[in-house]
Formats: sequence, structure tokens, C-alpha cells
Amino acid sequence: MDNAAIEEIFETLGPIKIRRMFGGKGIYFDGIILALEVNGEILLKGDAESAPALEEAGARQWAYEGKGKPVKMPYWSIPEPAWDDPDEMARWVGLAYEAALRSKK
Repeated sequence: MDNAAIEEIFETLGPIKIRRMFGGKGIYFDGIILALEVNGEILLKGDAESAPALEEAGARQWAYEGKGKPVKMPYWSIPEPAWDDPDEMARWVGLAYEAALRSKK
């Protein structure tokens, strides 16, 4: 996914920074990572507080294969309805930022 498309997804927060990392991209707001772009997919930061809502909305948790078993990471796919609804996208982006803030504490 190109940077302009990523910036559009996160425009409700304000200016974001995008940095290459691990073969993908890290997406930052106010110096805090809140999402990743991996293989063309945006993954939002989640935590114990936001994960149940993400799972209920149909998002899936990102995992990679590590030493023969999947390693779950605190990042989730964007729920499908958000792609067609800017207000819904803003909601999930905001929840990702809140999760990122909580993880910094």
C-alpha cells in the first residue's frame, strides 16, 4: 500500500509518520506506533481493552510463524465495514491510538 493511501486512512488523527521496518511499514502518530503495514495490509494496534471489540467486529489478530508455532502480535486487521464508512474507520483508528497510548505506560 502506498503512503498516500495509508495517510488517508489515518487522516482523522492528523499528520502521521511512516517508517520502513521488518519488510513493511510502521505507522506513527505523535511518535507512538499505532499500526503496521505488512504485505499490503494495515494492522491496527490492539490490547486487552480493545481486542474484544476488534474480534467481535470480525478483525483477526496478526501472527507470524516462530519456531514452528504461531506467535500472536498485538495488531489486528481493520474490520471490513470500516473500509466503506469513514466514521467507522475513524473509530477504529482512534481505538488503535488509545491502545498505543496505553502500551506506552
